[in-house]
Amino acid sequence: MTAGRQRPTLRELIQRSTPVTAPLVLNPLMARMAEAAGFPAGYLGGGSTGYQKVALEANLNVTEMCQTAVDIGAVCSLPLILDGACGYGDPMHMHRTIGMSEAAGFQAIEIEDQLVPKRAHHHAGIEHMIPAELMAAKVKEAVAARRNPDFLIVARTNAIRASTMDDALRRGEAYRRAGADLLLLSMAHKPEQLRTIAERLGGPLMYLAGRGGLAGLGLSLADLGGLGYKIVADPSTPLLAAYAAWKKVYEELADGFGANAKTKPDWSPIEKDMLGVIDLEKLLAIERATVENGKH
Repeated sequence: MTAGRQRPTLRELIQRSTPVTAPLVLNPLMARMAEAAGFPAGYLGGGSTGYQKVALEANLNVTEMCQTAVDIGAVCSLPLILDGACGYGDPMHMHRTIGMSEAAGFQAIEIEDQLVPKRAHHHAGIEHMIPAELMAAKVKEAVAARRNPDFLIVARTNAIRASTMDDALRRGEAYRRAGADLLLLSMAHKPEQLRTIAERLGGPLMYLAGRGGLAGLGLSLADLGGLGYKIVADPSTPLLAAYAAWKKVYEELADGFGANAKTKPDWSPIEKDMLGVIDLEKLLAIERATVENGKH
């Protein structure tokens, strides 16, 4: 971005015809890399954060998610969307959840209609849904708790998998009446499902893409934008790609700790690229001009 120019807010970005693309970011380095790649926003996914901590999303809390946002925001201005699971409580708890999320720098929170405390059984395809009326109350209180008018409330339902499409659509309508800015009907990964959602509910909508983003979906970003999908997030691909790379390098190092390798790998280009993302030279320049003045 041009120096001195303020980055558009997420609320401003969703006014455009093309959906905002938000890949998974789990830490400051990933956020910087996503920003350098040209993405307009980042998605702090609960599922992937839980995997990274070897604890599952069901064990996460709002404080640790907000700490991650603070760490990212200290070095990166990429707008962040928080996968806020079940909002970390009942309607009353939404006031602290929203206050913490705003204070941490998030520009949107996604809240789903699942039982609190969240269980791990959704990993086995079992959804523990709460009544639509209770979720609507949570959405209403989340909206009431908002102090920043640009902060977005995304209401999510997993009812397509837990119940029926019709139930999911009815829930979406109720959550919109409660004040949600965007609706997310997850588990819809077929063009006809996405079109049905758009026809019944209208925009603005959010879509959680499968592994590989929109690969194999049969719809482009322009197609989704035309249907009213304003945010398209990828909650898992970067972590899976990183896991594959970590697994490979650990296995290679385990074979004699590299002594048996036919050639010595040259990591210098990768390290140079990474240090460029970190902007090491800027920090060195500050030291050269201050505490290391006159030294080389």
